[in-house]
Amino acid sequence: MTLTLEATVESLLFLSPEPVPAQALAQATGSELHEVVRALERLREHYEFERRGLVVRQLAGGWVLSSDPDAEPAARHLLARPRTPPLTPAQAETLAIVAYLQPVSRPEIGRIRGVGAESAVATLLERGMIEESGRSPFGAVLYRTTDLFLRLFGLESLKALPDAARFDPSPELAGELRERLMRAGDARAGSTV
Repeated sequence: MTLTLEATVESLLFLSPEPVPAQALAQATGSELHEVVRALERLREHYEFERRGLVVRQLAGGWVLSSDPDAEPAARHLLARPRTPPLTPAQAETLAIVAYLQPVSRPEIGRIRGVGAESAVATLLERGMIEESGRSPFGAVLYRTTDLFLRLFGLESLKALPDAARFDPSPELAGELRERLMRAGDARAGSTV
């Protein structure tokens, strides 16, 4: 007895620790891409309809079989263990700059933040949330976010980042941010001349 395409795709998602692109599933099963996409959609609908503890989701450019988000409190309780400390404000700010402006260099990050970014960049690299992405024309290392960043923040792609235009800061913070961005923009424009 052979498994249906849907059951085979489900098994492959179960076995994979990383999101699997639909094209890779098509190649693994020897099926057409549209057949795999249809099987993924049927699986997603099946899990939603059955209200089981698992869901099929699109994340980081691929598909995953994961626990239902509603089970998170119970899972946290069961699996409680020492965790990686949360990001500091400096690390979170640095990560946001990389996410929205990538590829971006450490000096550019420092200019935008108004302080050095060495420690924050080093920690984000160590945690695997950012990675090197080449060099600027002046030799500075450029950084970009990783697939781990997408998975941790539940994003299918960078296009799913919140629209920065919808950010509504206080007038004081807006002035400070505007000033930092203008200085960084002037510095960036000066480096391309």
